[in-house]
Amino acid sequence: MSIDSLELTLSAPVNLRDLGGIHTAGGTVAAGFAIRADDLSMADAASATDLVDAGLTAIIDLRSHHEVHLTGRGPLGEMPVAYHHLPLMTSLGPAGEADPTDITDQSTFGRMYIRMYEGSAPRIVAALAVMATSPGATVFHCAAGQDRTGVLAASLLLALGASHETIVEDYTRTGANSQAIMDRLAPVMGPLMARHGYDLQQAARAATRTEFSPAPMEGLLQHLERTYTDPLEPLRAAGLSDGVLSTLRQRALS
Repeated sequence: MSIDSLELTLSAPVNLRDLGGIHTAGGTVAAGFAIRADDLSMADAASATDLVDAGLTAIIDLRSHHEVHLTGRGPLGEMPVAYHHLPLMTSLGPAGEADPTDITDQSTFGRMYIRMYEGSAPRIVAALAVMATSPGATVFHCAAGQDRTGVLAASLLLALGASHETIVEDYTRTGANSQAIMDRLAPVMGPLMARHGYDLQQAARAATRTEFSPAPMEGLLQHLERTYTDPLEPLRAAGLSDGVLSTLRQRALS
């Protein structure tokens, strides 16, 4: 079956979690403010309806243009939810920001996370502005809800004043869902990665294994601490204003 004729099986997300309850220097993240997830374009109608009924008003899609072209928006595309496509990587292929070493060894993903945080800072700022101004819950997702989603979650939590330990703890929670993520994404990611010359099974053994390494997120946070006086400096340089930060914190923290 060609990639253009791919038949999708819709299912409930397996790596979806509300960031509510996370403690920061300014307070506790409110439930129903920000939700991180794996691929929502593959969400079944019941899951999509549940999200909207629970207050979802905005989606931030961090996937590449190739991924969006392949699977579209799914049932949520037919619902009254604002959609923002803010890709943190232009491609999954060798010509893009992800190199083969990153793809096949999750413990080395820190370099990729640094590239995303610094190189895609304008899109991260735009995503934070969406969260600050959306009237209800915002959900953000990539494919697995691990890497691009993890970088945006870290950016949000840094903006809210969370400690490095708290950010890493949230990141590593994905490890328990690794096998379910691979099972859910294999019909899509297999053809997509093959198109770019990668072997899905080789990548899967390291990239989404249950022996989940905190090293990539720790590497990003350590880099920010070593390189900048303020870890938000790359985002501020890309347009993150005190006004947006203030609004974000007022909306997010209880």
